[in-house]
Amino acid sequence: MAVKLDKVDVVVVGSGWAGGIVSAELAKDGHKVVTLERGKDQTRSDFIGVKDELRYTNRYEMMQNLGPETITSRVSINDVALPVRTRAEFSTGTDLGGGSVHWAGSVYRYRPFDFEIRTKTIERYGEKKIPEGMMLQDWGITYDELEPYYDKWEKMAGISGEPDPLGDNRSSDYPNPPMQESPAIKLFKEATERMGLHPYQMASANMSETYTNPDGETLNQCMFCAFCTMYGCDFGAKSDPLVTVLPTAVKTGNCEIRTNSLVRRVLHQDGKATGVLYTDTRTGVEYEQPADIVVLAAFTFTNNRLLMLSEIGQQYDPETREGVIGRNYHGQFNSTFLGARGFFEDKKFNMYMGAGGLGGALSDYDADHFDHTDLDFIGGGGIELRQYGDGAIKSNVVPKGTPRWGPEFKDKSVHYANRSLIVWYSSTVLSWWHNYLDLDPTYKDEFGDPLLRITYKLTDQDKNIAKFGIEKCTEIMEEMGADIIDQDEVPDEFDHLYSGQHYAGGIIMGTDPATSAVNNYLQMWDMENLFVVGATAFPQFGSHHPTPTVAALAYRAAEGIDKYLKDGGGMLAKAKQQNINV
Repeated sequence: MAVKLDKVDVVVVGSGWAGGIVSAELAKDGHKVVTLERGKDQTRSDFIGVKDELRYTNRYEMMQNLGPETITSRVSINDVALPVRTRAEFSTGTDLGGGSVHWAGSVYRYRPFDFEIRTKTIERYGEKKIPEGMMLQDWGITYDELEPYYDKWEKMAGISGEPDPLGDNRSSDYPNPPMQESPAIKLFKEATERMGLHPYQMASANMSETYTNPDGETLNQCMFCAFCTMYGCDFGAKSDPLVTVLPTAVKTGNCEIRTNSLVRRVLHQDGKATGVLYTDTRTGVEYEQPADIVVLAAFTFTNNRLLMLSEIGQQYDPETREGVIGRNYHGQFNSTFLGARGFFEDKKFNMYMGAGGLGGALSDYDADHFDHTDLDFIGGGGIELRQYGDGAIKSNVVPKGTPRWGPEFKDKSVHYANRSLIVWYSSTVLSWWHNYLDLDPTYKDEFGDPLLRITYKLTDQDKNIAKFGIEKCTEIMEEMGADIIDQDEVPDEFDHLYSGQHYAGGIIMGTDPATSAVNNYLQMWDMENLFVVGATAFPQFGSHHPTPTVAALAYRAAEGIDKYLKDGGGMLAKAKQQNINV
């Protein structure tokens, strides 16, 4: 029998950017909030003196333990899915702050084209451009409508950057100047400028200078220590929930954060959510947390699985292509980060110093900035040269054809340690009828609940856009003067590697309840006091990292929740009245 706790205004599941923003905004508005995090508590001080590549990069210290719970994976709907058992294959964040704590800090807004991709594709190329089976749809919100929320997050997070020359309307500049330009980034920019392209210093959540945000939280200047991706920042120089929204939420006195709290069900009655059921992973005690509003703001896989286990919404059926929960699954896999690596004989670069968001970028081949009439794909991608800060263990690169052991490997490993650069293309990922999420009929977690099953197959669209990107990156590397250029290879099939953490969809937003699960406040059509916040709302994936868009949507969701609490649900009724399909 679960212990029933006192009712609160809002219970939030997850403490990453999505959950942290919602918690902070609603607590600031005076609502009583409980935020539940499945992992342990952690603070910035936990990361001091732990720059340990073996522990974090190679052994995935900050990633979810797959023993009690994992995912199952298959390529085709006729295959039997099998569990993914190692964190090298499936690395997703856990603990307070979630994956947002060990993110790199790469910051890009999605384009107006991304939010209205179906409409704009048909307007320019005709409906025949969209292949049979592609589940292409608009988001139900425009870039201009979302822009104020992008701006709000950038100011809260202290983003360092300069405007993209091919960028879209902005209400203001980034709050901090761009990161410093390294010799490698300078070489990239000079080469692409000669090619008639438009490079710029990419925006970063690593601080170019000490910054105090509008909530009064101070972030420190980046030291270029190179321990960003897969690590927590001990300097407090990388914007993440631990140094921004979570302390802001707690300082209000209106938000209680409970760690080691694994949410297993959304409780509901008569078409409304009543709270959540969770287990304290330290004691095994079950608790029921009643609330007026339930917010699912966990990782994509968790949000989807919780709705399915709670039997909320209609499960997507690939045979009939009806249903909305689990539909339009997509994300950035290995095949979406491909490019060309160059090896130089007469140039050296200190790539062991850097930061997660330090890099040069260009958008000439992004979205619909170039004519697709004679191309066999829709969308585009951004091109980057990133200076993360190489690790001594992981970054042992040599040209293709070099033996993987022996004297030749040792000689070339040392010779090219400071003589190689990589330029890659980060491409759009679109949705297909055969890529979806559901519950596995065979495998279960430690509580006896079904695991989430992923069905994902690469398409010609994925392969063609990747080949295009590799060609463009190769042209740039040639202009940069590389003596040897190794091109990435496009895989024939999905390799079941879930290491990028950029996965989305399944509970997508839109204007039609027949093809979407939430409205543009991320409020469930089927359950008006349940909001599902995060990349789960993306109908398809833009060409860059999802974090800024997740954060912008979280601010909008928080605004919607506040309106709901004040007007008793009129917001959803208005949204339905405006939707001619309802």
